[in-house]
Amino acid sequence: MSAAVGDVGDRMALRALIDSYARSVDSRARADLIELFAPDAVFVQPPGLLRGEVEATTQGAKQIANAVLAAVAHLFATHHVVSQQTLRIDADIATGETYCAAHLIYGKAGSYRDYCLAIRYQDEFARHEGRWCITQREVVVDWFEDRTVSLLPG
Repeated sequence: MSAAVGDVGDRMALRALIDSYARSVDSRARADLIELFAPDAVFVQPPGLLRGEVEATTQGAKQIANAVLAAVAHLFATHHVVSQQTLRIDADIATGETYCAAHLIYGKAGSYRDYCLAIRYQDEFARHEGRWCITQREVVVDWFEDRTVSLLPG
């Protein structure tokens, strides 16, 4: 296989990894989240998003899954829209930045609101046991907005 073909395959696999993270958070799929991270991965959240006495940095795939799902547990729903991504791949390691609009839907005073975050995931990846996984993820929030939304009945 040529390097160019391998690079395209790696880029597709890394994009699928990021898309799987968004889907796993939105569907609250703990087991799927764990599989996306290296066993000793590091996850860094911005202090402004932390609730209670939660640490900004979490280490370990299971601990990361627990922290992420605890952070969204109080929400009615989440909807992550992943957009552009830049990657640098060097054999079995890679770095990347991925943009995402994270819609966090919550109830307030008999209505629903969307706390939408413009996020950049700054990631480090490694091939682990033949597949790509996240070894470090830092969540950067560029801006947010909070607006009323309507839900379809039923």
